[in-house]
Amino acid sequence: MDEQKGKMMKRHVSLAVATLAALALSAQTLEGSKTMDNWYIGVNGGVNVKTTQSAFTKDINPSAGLRIGRAFTPVLGVAVEGEVYFDNKGSEYRPLGTFVKGINVSLLGTTNFSNWLWGYKGTPRCLEVIGVYGLGWGHLFHTAGNVVPEQNVLTSKLGIDLAFNLGKKKAWQLYIEPNITYGLNPLGSKMGYNVNNSAVGVLAGINYKFGCSNGTHNFKLATLRDAAEVEALNQKINELRAENDRKDNAISNANRTIVELRQQLTDCQNRPVTTTVTQQVVKQSNVLQPTVIFGQGKRTIDAAQYASIAMVANYMKKHKEAKVLIKGYASPEGSKEINQRISEARANAVKEALVNRYKIDASRLTTQGMGATDELFEEVDFNRVATFTDINK
Repeated sequence: MDEQKGKMMKRHVSLAVATLAALALSAQTLEGSKTMDNWYIGVNGGVNVKTTQSAFTKDINPSAGLRIGRAFTPVLGVAVEGEVYFDNKGSEYRPLGTFVKGINVSLLGTTNFSNWLWGYKGTPRCLEVIGVYGLGWGHLFHTAGNVVPEQNVLTSKLGIDLAFNLGKKKAWQLYIEPNITYGLNPLGSKMGYNVNNSAVGVLAGINYKFGCSNGTHNFKLATLRDAAEVEALNQKINELRAENDRKDNAISNANRTIVELRQQLTDCQNRPVTTTVTQQVVKQSNVLQPTVIFGQGKRTIDAAQYASIAMVANYMKKHKEAKVLIKGYASPEGSKEINQRISEARANAVKEALVNRYKIDASRLTTQGMGATDELFEEVDFNRVATFTDINK
């Protein structure tokens, strides 16, 4: 008894070592496998006979089963299998009668020897050799002519699957499985692997492998990169980061420049108009004294500038014969085309104010856009003006 236990222990230790080695070899270069990946379901059928039976063809019993499993790696997996064994001679079991001789439910481990020994290439081979092994629970019914009473028994199954992977996607798997199933503790026997308490059989089955999150029905190899490629990618990342830093600095500098220019524009707009401007404007007898000053890039008239327009309106009301030419100017900033449009818009804005607000006849007013200049006044900001000339003088 102790010797049998020692042998069973050695078998279990050897199997555990082999399993750990297979797991280490098969899980290194695969894409991540999610919980619902690499599941399969299948059906099988076959025949079995007692191992020590003198005539192999005597009392051959058919069987049918269902197998559901999952592969954890291309080498290792687990499956639950249920088998029903039939009595080919019929049965007097129970009032209803049945020809079921026994049932067996097993928890099986699977080892794909093809992938273990020769590696997984990213897709299943057409033919693979897979070992199946595990423990189960069996129940024997009392069939016709059988004096053995009903009983429950702990079972152990060992088998080899010759698996053929079919189809373009290798989603279907057809297998032929020679196997041996031991009854470890049948009635009146000691616990252990005893060939007298075993049956050999052959199964033929088909499995369907469900689709995985990687887009296939099987494991998919991860894309590996060598050290040189990784170093080149890291260098490229560092270059992109440096370029991004340079662009961030350029944007910061540009933002500071914008703030400074806005401050300068505000200072210019808030700068008071001095009498020097008026003195420089009045150099010709037909040039009227008032001017209308505009802000940088603006075409609308500030409220403070209507005083100058009112002076021109009063002049025209006192001098009925006067006809006034309104000239619009822009300072040199900006393109020539934009400055020309701004100067014309400023002259027209002043004319509309004279006509709409001060009721001056539009026929007495003429406008002309003079474009950009920096020659009217020494201060560049003062050149954004509209001037008035009495063309009848």
